Amino acid sequence: NFQKYERAYHEELLKGEVTQKAQFEYSWCLVRSQYWADIRKGITLLEDLYNSGSEDGRRDYLYYLAIGNARIREYGKALKYVRSFLQIEPGNQQVQNLETSIRKTMEKEGLKGLAMAGGVVLAIGGLVGLGIALTKSK
Repeated sequence: NFQKYERAYHEELLKGEVTQKAQFEYSWCLVRSQYWADIRKGITLLEDLYNSGSEDGRRDYLYYLAIGNARIREYGKALKYVRSFLQIEPGNQQVQNLETSIRKTMEKEGLKGLAMAGGVVLAIGGLVGLGIALTKSK
């Protein structure tokens, strides 16, 4: 499926006229890739569509921009796109769930970061304590 959309996009690109449909389908595939470089490329294509595209596709562009940014751990940007989407369609349950998921991931990763920092402090404290104990024993 990915190759089909990629081929269609590149064929139109060679002709010098890429339709919004081809660019969206290709960027949608890129954002779902397992590779960060693909995801970033998909985000760039979606941002281009969002800035120059029609009003019709804006909610889809916002949704996949939020997904893509969340996948590369750009949570602030992802939440910005979620909030923009919810301004257009406040009752969208799928996007509300995405926002909740992003916030939970941020909290989890924030706590993990603090735990790692705490571990480093404990290790340094332990080494300093050991150094003091060794100098006192001499």
